Amino acid sequence: MTTTRKTIHTPAAPQAIGSYSQAVHVGNTVYLSGQIPLDPATMQLVAGDIHAEIRRVFDNLAAIATAAGGSLANIVRLTVYLTDMALFAAVNEVMAGYFTAPYPARVTVGVAQLPRGARVEIDGILHLG
Repeated sequence: MTTTRKTIHTPAAPQAIGSYSQAVHVGNTVYLSGQIPLDPATMQLVAGDIHAEIRRVFDNLAAIATAAGGSLANIVRLTVYLTDMALFAAVNEVMAGYFTAPYPARVTVGVAQLPRGARVEIDGILHLG
């Protein structure tokens, strides 16, 4: 059995800033690349508080999920990367506005640095089935 691999691309999310795809669709699973709070129109980090940054990340993920034929409701797993674990509560607050129970599985990792000096990056796995 051959599994078809398809790359996902949408102008509604930031363009890749390296040698990777916004997402890759294999079978019923879509692997979403990490998103930082880049505005897709300007490719600049959004200004404002951490809540605005996290919302931009989830908006970017939602745009990619839509382009893949799903939505945030299809996300089964998220990985959150934070440069300061004190931002954990803000992620929970914002995430509650984008997801309802049953929530996706999630891991949060503290990191020293993220691309472009971002404070948050999130990637995900989407299941379309």
